[in-house]
Amino acid sequence: MKFPQWIRVFGSMEYRGACPVESAEQTTFFAELRRRWPDTLGRVAIHPRNEGKRTHRQTQRHKMEGMCPGASDIVIPGSPAFVCELKRRDHTKCKWEEDQLPYLEAAEAQGAWVCVALGWEAAMQAVEEWAKSQHLSPAPDRGRVGV
Repeated sequence: MKFPQWIRVFGSMEYRGACPVESAEQTTFFAELRRRWPDTLGRVAIHPRNEGKRTHRQTQRHKMEGMCPGASDIVIPGSPAFVCELKRRDHTKCKWEEDQLPYLEAAEAQGAWVCVALGWEAAMQAVEEWAKSQHLSPAPDRGRVGV
């Protein structure tokens, strides 16, 4: 998988080895985001559901209803918005889908803070860097007991 020079990449591009599938990385990321920023970022961050099998008719209807092919995995409203494509930690085990790079380019052209993260921890690093630029900080630890 190649990354254009204009895009921020978080995580190690040299890592090779075992790593969770993208959906597991995403689940972990959103759980951790909601734990760290429960009343702010965790409340507004979304994952646009664009992937999946569907008929041509379903696809047409979904597009009319606002589905945007290639929409990134993590979108957090803000000024600028945070837009992140999440890939597996070992990026050689994944690929760009057809509309993902054009979506990222368009988001950046509109002023979004755009990046690619290799694994959930890299995505959290990206959020933390973006949040600092927005003068946001995580909620204090609420002393949660047990898991």
